Amino acid sequence: MDVGSILIVLPVLIIFSYLFDILAIRTKFPSVILLVLTGIIARSISTYYGFDNFKFLDNLVPVLGTIGLILIVLEAALELEIKREKMAIIIKGFMAALIILLINIVLVSLFFEKIIGLPHPTSVIYAIPLSIISSAVAIPSASGLINKNKEFIVYESTFSDILGIMFFYYSIRLAEKGEALIGFEPILTLIGQIILIIVLSLAITYLLFQLIQRIEHHVKFFLILALLILAYEIGKDILKLPSLVLIFIFGIFLGNFSNLIPERFKKYTKTVKIDNEDLHEFNLLTSESTFLVRTFFFLFFGFSIPLESFIEFEPYIIGATVLLIMYGVRYFYLTATNNDNESKPLIYFSPRGLITILLFLSIADYEIVKSNIIDEKVLLVIIIASMLIMIQGSITQKKDEYKNEEDNQQSLSEIVDEQID
Repeated sequence: MDVGSILIVLPVLIIFSYLFDILAIRTKFPSVILLVLTGIIARSISTYYGFDNFKFLDNLVPVLGTIGLILIVLEAALELEIKREKMAIIIKGFMAALIILLINIVLVSLFFEKIIGLPHPTSVIYAIPLSIISSAVAIPSASGLINKNKEFIVYESTFSDILGIMFFYYSIRLAEKGEALIGFEPILTLIGQIILIIVLSLAITYLLFQLIQRIEHHVKFFLILALLILAYEIGKDILKLPSLVLIFIFGIFLGNFSNLIPERFKKYTKTVKIDNEDLHEFNLLTSESTFLVRTFFFLFFGFSIPLESFIEFEPYIIGATVLLIMYGVRYFYLTATNNDNESKPLIYFSPRGLITILLFLSIADYEIVKSNIIDEKVLLVIIIASMLIMIQGSITQKKDEYKNEEDNQQSLSEIVDEQID
């Protein structure tokens, strides 16, 4: 493909992604599915015309996924509102993310181990990505929910991302060493690593705050993003720390520093300037960059999937079983913790997406026992099905709202009739 063709194809793909986003807002149909399907169709067309060398995707998709992961967590953290009156919903979202994630990992890994026959460490490592809720899909899709449900989805999916990634790399490190995944010493080490990364994150966040205030150059936030990505990779690959916590803490403080920074320290930071100018610019840059990276990640992921993947029957059986476990756990937990009808749509909001794909593909880079059964085909079935279930939740909510509106109108009519009589 020559330069001219590439310069035509890339803008067209971005335009399609923009249109998909508009369609998603109006119909609640996730744009991610349309991007993946567009990639699959584009691969079929390329293969038909004799272009079938797709080796470049092996390195391109993980790189885009990592950048997308950082941007998505940063964007979600910037949107989180940390206030005293929000603590109840924050704790509720964290507990839901933690408990549902852990139970899913246990049950799905047992299915992989006892039924499919994978070794224990391998079954756990393959179960973790499939158990993580995708904030990249859940948060935009929750825009039509009532406010308290939307906030719950934002907190739950963000914490699910952070916790899932930490559990994944914790399990990978122990599996490579041949050690047991559960033990006093490994868990103590994990707690120590979390404390260390929190301390480092606070220090780096302070330095970046000072840098934001002192940079006079008109190009400012791409430098901050570059430093964040650099710190993330150094923490993850060299120090072996759960460095996504750094991105999360930086985003939380940047979006909520007026609430989080004590009054006696505010004189050292130009909070008014950051509030009114810099935060808006950084939010805009982050959302624009996230849109671009997410577009090409899901397009190229779809492009990496041949149509022959849909012919085999086994991935559908495995995918359906995992989904049954996933939504069964979610149903029982949310039913036990929420007794109101308004919370029913939350049961459907458990999509899998970018983080699931990224972690799943990264398994090939580690020295552990691999599975030939749990592959990209199973992954695709679970991702698409979970998004379609989420759409069903949106439809159900609309029907309930319409029914409630009709009931209210009927009650109002009855009251009016009684007054007339």
